[in-house]
Amino acid sequence: MSDAFSLLIIHNPTLFAAIFGIIPAVVWLWFWLKEDIHPEPTKFIIFTFLGGMLSVFAALPLQHLAQTYTTDTTILFFIWAFIEEALKYGTAWIGGLHQTADDEPVDPIMYMIVAALGFVAMENTLFLIDPLISGNIADTIITGNLRFIGATLLHIISSSTLGIFLAFSFTKTREWKVIYAITGLVIATILHTLFNLFILNETNTSVYLIFGFVWIGLIGLMYMFERIKSIHVEKIQ
Repeated sequence: MSDAFSLLIIHNPTLFAAIFGIIPAVVWLWFWLKEDIHPEPTKFIIFTFLGGMLSVFAALPLQHLAQTYTTDTTILFFIWAFIEEALKYGTAWIGGLHQTADDEPVDPIMYMIVAALGFVAMENTLFLIDPLISGNIADTIITGNLRFIGATLLHIISSSTLGIFLAFSFTKTREWKVIYAITGLVIATILHTLFNLFILNETNTSVYLIFGFVWIGLIGLMYMFERIKSIHVEKIQ
């Protein structure tokens, strides 16, 4: 990396933190949008993505408040994860899940993924600001790569888990939809919590195991995504 470019980054840390934080999320967004046979309206996608970004600023004070009630790491991580998953769900609901555009089982998964990517775009940006301000560009690149692979996939998997539950409740009664939504939210929170707890144990072995399980989770998500898409295709033929 040239000295001139390094100086440019150091003098504009917020701008480059946003670039390095948002672009990976947009790449993932492009990938998942390509998987949707019947794309959602662009305005709902944009609104949900931006809502996911803004929801980070709602999560931070709520997570800080949680720290005043407990010091138990496991409980605290569970509460933090629940706050993030609930806010992403709320964002997805406002952004598109309550709209008439939510008209096929795969749509809840798409909106949950979009909300998750918006959330992680802002979260990544905030994580990258400090090392850029301190001029540690190497750490920023490493941190960005790890979050691109790990934390970003975590948010996609946890949020899409809830999306899958919503998808399978698509044709059910209102009461069953609520049950499926609560169950999906709890499971998404547990997955998120486990990831954070394993990350806390930063040994090389644990990191490899975590990323291995995350990639397995991604493969499972893609399988379920295709299965739900095929169910819908059969219905509309």
